[in-house]
Amino acid sequence: MSEPVEFSVVVPVKDEAGNAATLALEIAEALAGRAFEIIFVDDASRDDTRIELATAKARLPMLRIIGHRRNSGQSRAVRTGVLAARGPIILTLDGDGQNDPADLPRLLARMGRPEAPVNLGMVIGKRTKRQDSWAKRMGSTIANSVRKRLLRDGADDSGSGIKAIRRDAFLRLPYFDHMHRYMPALLKREGYAVEFLEVNHRPRGAGRSKYTNLGRLAATATDLFGVMWLISRARDPRGTDEL
Repeated sequence: MSEPVEFSVVVPVKDEAGNAATLALEIAEALAGRAFEIIFVDDASRDDTRIELATAKARLPMLRIIGHRRNSGQSRAVRTGVLAARGPIILTLDGDGQNDPADLPRLLARMGRPEAPVNLGMVIGKRTKRQDSWAKRMGSTIANSVRKRLLRDGADDSGSGIKAIRRDAFLRLPYFDHMHRYMPALLKREGYAVEFLEVNHRPRGAGRSKYTNLGRLAATATDLFGVMWLISRARDPRGTDEL
């Protein structure tokens, strides 16, 4: 893995046997011909996720597998992957296979287009036709509406797992559990531009969701006010000059 890479794909997984290896193969196919690495971060799965990924690694030389010794949540798994990544651009997907790897080249093209804003920090996918239960879609709609109104981040779908983000921009962000749901607001706090791109969304293949509406609600109130506090305490130097 000494050769340089254009970008790194980071995928957090937890108990995704039946999904993870298939997703790794799909990612490799979607990005064939490019110089990249795929980093799966296993957040202490209790099923055969690691075994299936290890088997897939024999076919995918660009695949790296990092395992947490203790379950630490999706945001920590993403951060672990970004810290280990060698590419200047990070692509992320959820590990359940609902994000479509075929959208990754489109995110890369949007990030790297010649007319992109110089401060573009992230392009995040907007799921227009979500393949989830009515209850989950409704819960997300309400949460996104409240968050968008209070944080003014312009994001209709802040929880979307498929993103392209500059690695250096990500590493400027404060880390906390569930931070992945507030990345547009956190990036704007640091002076970065954020853009949105409509993407495909697929039904879950195997297993079941790790989140419930009640579980998200319990964390959302504290997180939301915490992010509002962070934004209120930001101070902008309007650039820097080296003398």
